[in-house]
Amino acid sequence: MTATPAQSVHETAVARYLAAWNADAESRAAAVAAAWTEDGSYTDPLADVVGHEGIAAVITAAHEQFPGFEFRPSGVVDGHHNTVRFGWELVSTADGSAPVAGFDVAVLAEDGRIRSVLGFLDRVPATA
Repeated sequence: MTATPAQSVHETAVARYLAAWNADAESRAAAVAAAWTEDGSYTDPLADVVGHEGIAAVITAAHEQFPGFEFRPSGVVDGHHNTVRFGWELVSTADGSAPVAGFDVAVLAEDGRIRSVLGFLDRVPATA
């Protein structure tokens, strides 16, 4: 079964989103700009930010809290119209453990970039 144009737009948006979360410090601003509109937002239980700078700061904080980890897709990207939902895991590149997992729902702009993300955390490590 071939992907419809709408499905490929959703999958492309998720790929750009994960690339932004996995971008190193030098390429992070460009990756965020490629994934989100200028007024794009990101909201989860720990953050509520608007704009590229705020989004990049949340991503930087995640890298600082989990060095040596990367975000990977989990499951199938599901989308219709301008909305997409997808699962993800935060995976250790050293041992493959995934202490954090969740799913996000994103609304896309006409150009395929993200206008807003609502993130949900399904698995988080216990705090000491």
